[in-house]
Amino acid sequence: MARIDYFNDPNAPAANSIVPSVTAIACNEAGELLLVHKTDNDLWALPGGGIDVGESAPDAAVRETKEETGIDVEVTGLVGIYTNPHHVMKYDDGEVRQQFSICFTTRVTGGQLRTSSETKEVAFVHPDKLDQLNIHPSMRLRIEHGLTRRDHPYIG
Repeated sequence: MARIDYFNDPNAPAANSIVPSVTAIACNEAGELLLVHKTDNDLWALPGGGIDVGESAPDAAVRETKEETGIDVEVTGLVGIYTNPHHVMKYDDGEVRQQFSICFTTRVTGGQLRTSSETKEVAFVHPDKLDQLNIHPSMRLRIEHGLTRRDHPYIG
């Protein structure tokens, strides 16, 4: 399903749903960040997705990372909670979802890079190369917070 992201856009459609979701900051031993090239919006992003009923947020981060990338991780901390009501995603089925994302730091424990139905590319990317990728501003904020290892989680 295709989607369009609106970020602080006064012409954005009004949200009609909110779905708790997660993203994961996962770096390899070389300090490269695990990223996915999404099929739904053609943007690079952290691995992540919606939390399933009966699932904890940390478990969702582990599951979504494995599903989208083939990489196994364990959650090590909290980067922040991202709930900007001025960031909405419009899907082609009429849903307009308000952002609600919990971003975790993780440690890579194994696995092999592979794509999924949600990802057309998966890669470990050196932080110096991030500016060469098309990354949404709200995702870039999470990445910056995750890579700078802030003293306190972002709450916003």
